[in-house]
Amino acid sequence: MTARSAADDDPAGWAALAELYHRYLTGLLLALVTRAGTAAATEVVFRTFRRQHLEQFLPGLHKLGLADLPPAVACARYHVLSNALGGVRVVWIPESDTKSWVRYLPPRWIFDGTAVCGIPTDVSRAMLRGWHGHNGVSLGNPRLGFVCTMQTTDGQPGLEGYYVEGEEPLAEDDRVRYAPGERPVNDPVPLPVPAWDGSRLAKVERNYAVNYVRSILPVMCAVLGPADAAAIGRIAARQIGLQYHQAITVMLGDGDGDDRGPAAGLAAGAPALSAARSAARLARLLSAHGTPAAVHPAGRDGEIEVRLDRWRMFDGEAVHPAVFEAWNGLWEGLAALDGCELTVTARADRGDAGWTWRVRPERGAAR
Repeated sequence: MTARSAADDDPAGWAALAELYHRYLTGLLLALVTRAGTAAATEVVFRTFRRQHLEQFLPGLHKLGLADLPPAVACARYHVLSNALGGVRVVWIPESDTKSWVRYLPPRWIFDGTAVCGIPTDVSRAMLRGWHGHNGVSLGNPRLGFVCTMQTTDGQPGLEGYYVEGEEPLAEDDRVRYAPGERPVNDPVPLPVPAWDGSRLAKVERNYAVNYVRSILPVMCAVLGPADAAAIGRIAARQIGLQYHQAITVMLGDGDGDDRGPAAGLAAGAPALSAARSAARLARLLSAHGTPAAVHPAGRDGEIEVRLDRWRMFDGEAVHPAVFEAWNGLWEGLAALDGCELTVTARADRGDAGWTWRVRPERGAAR
């Protein structure tokens, strides 16, 4: 049977997936800083944001109807609108056709909660170099740069700065500059966000978070090497799956998220029920990407199979197996708090790129 059709309207599933990937992204950044070091984390963030920029900036500029505005204004307004649709608070502070401000307000989405205390300023600066400093290059305007005036990671009330168009082409190192203490002369001006319904916004927020994870995992492989990327990515994923099991369970409406221990809150003497619930949740979250996953009883030891024919996150893209190993840690973490073990194999018997997860009660779980 199929858990959910990809065409089904499942805002709760999209919201839960967005929440999980949002937390995983923040967890990955902290794991990189603590396990790989600031220099490696900085390089990963720079490459991730450059990849995001090259994929999304110009198409997004046209989609949001900003392409005909003066470059500095178009860039500032792009950041406000594109982030607002993803659930991120950014405000626009206009000054002139050649100088236009943005301010990313706390709480910072990417450095969520107390995580902001563990993010070095170099990592935050890498975001600006990866994206903001390349806007002028992508627009074919070598005179356009970004000036950063404050950073949340330095204890200041937001990440703020302005796009400015000068008289001369900028050297690469000058495309992002720093002028701490400089402040805008005007107040923020509200921008109308597209009036999309809640269901469509839930899907947009899902895509926003998914795209960050889709970008960062291959970059980690390139910077750290596959073995270290898989190890760091997987343990961070497992930790996030464990830490947010309760929140995801509640968001999906699957129960009250009682997480006192493996299989807590489930009927005594029914470990198979634990596997069934865990498998159903896995199938729903996999389906929330847009391709339906199917659930099949495997017929032994209370084991349930969840099958997926298409890894939608990486459609048409070859990625190292380490990317899958890191990503799969999310589902391992969720299953562990259900009192379940999770194994996954490729669908080699069908000669395609599908996957089968086998969910079974943990050995020694209460019976």
